Amino acid sequence: MKTLDYLHMNENSANAVVNTLKQLLADFQVHYTNLRGMHWHIEGRGFFVLHEKFESMYDDMASKIDEVAERILMLGATPENRFSEYLKVAKLPEVTGITCSESAVTHILDAYKYLIGLEKEALAVAEEAHDVVTADMLTGYIATQEKMVWMLVAFSKRNCNK
Repeated sequence: MKTLDYLHMNENSANAVVNTLKQLLADFQVHYTNLRGMHWHIEGRGFFVLHEKFESMYDDMASKIDEVAERILMLGATPENRFSEYLKVAKLPEVTGITCSESAVTHILDAYKYLIGLEKEALAVAEEAHDVVTADMLTGYIATQEKMVWMLVAFSKRNCNK
């Protein structure tokens, strides 16, 4: 017996969901590493706020990475764990040496724009497969990231004299 026999999912549907989750896992890993680098290298105005925020963001991303990998396992596949393989698949670029708060926030907003789009694509695949657990997981990620986008946009405003 396989796990899928108990989940009311057929193998083809599960494989379609797994493929989208594997892409998400690779991009999440790159995003996690980028956030760690920004946490380490941020300087100047906003240092105290951003240094702490980047740490909470990469901690959150680490939890999401674990959830995605475990969901891949639940669906009968094997998640990749080699960074060299993530880099072959990920569409988010690796970044390094970002020290300026404006550059860091811009990079993170661009990453969220891509990730939210990818999560919405994966959500559509999960819904088509009637995989409510993956769909719920992705909906939660989208909600969290949309709120973070709102906060980062507000943080990056230059003129607050209204």
